[in-house]
Amino acid sequence: MADKNELAAFLRARRNRLTPGDVGLPNGLNRRAPGLRRQEVAQLAGISVDYYIRMEQARGAKPSRQVLAALARALMLTVDEREYLFRMAGENPPVVSGPNRTVQQSVRTILDNLSTPAYVVDATYEVLAWNRAAGPFIGDLDSVPDHERNMVRWMFREAADHPQWSDADTRDFARAIVADLRAAYARYPGNPALAALVTELLGTSKRFADMWSAHDVQVRRNHRKRIRHPEFGPLDFQCQVLHISDTDQRIIVYCAASHTRTANVFHSLAQG
Repeated sequence: MADKNELAAFLRARRNRLTPGDVGLPNGLNRRAPGLRRQEVAQLAGISVDYYIRMEQARGAKPSRQVLAALARALMLTVDEREYLFRMAGENPPVVSGPNRTVQQSVRTILDNLSTPAYVVDATYEVLAWNRAAGPFIGDLDSVPDHERNMVRWMFREAADHPQWSDADTRDFARAIVADLRAAYARYPGNPALAALVTELLGTSKRFADMWSAHDVQVRRNHRKRIRHPEFGPLDFQCQVLHISDTDQRIIVYCAASHTRTANVFHSLAQG
């Protein structure tokens, strides 16, 4: 059900939050109130000023999906705000077509300031960004094509008799990744890249096919890792998964207990 009064209040609040500079318009003079003017929002959305005024006054016809999408862009709404806008207008929110692969500058700053290995993945486990300390664990990705920077592909590319599969923690981790990938498969129905990845792995890895056929669904959470690195030897740490709600991306941070050998290794890697 549409809620015209709440829709009107929401539009007013979002309009007042923005400045002309935020949306590429000149600030001008004689602005008596903060925020954008109604005619500026209408101009940005490509609709008539009168039509927009009626919306803010909870009058007039129900806005179309095209108008709502245009208003979401004009008002620079987040994913959550756009969903709210559509629901208040009595419409189902548009389906997000695919995982977001644009890493915010603030997230890159977080990576660079961490003194431990960390990297960003999207919902399909494409590695999108990483810091200096992560290099010895995920490789020199600057020299790897974008489509090869996928953690699921790396894991299930290994042969069935590879030593990694003899480790129970690794098998549990693989099952968790597959369950998380199936959750993403539902969030982005029909996404070509995600469908192609699943189809590829079903054809190249019997282990992946077996895990996929279990139909387990679970968004990935934190887990403990014990590995033997070829250069640094045995390492013991927690993989902390930090979800970035606006983009459906995750920051994976390797966290070692203070004053341990693993912590010292991570610190030295961050220092370069």
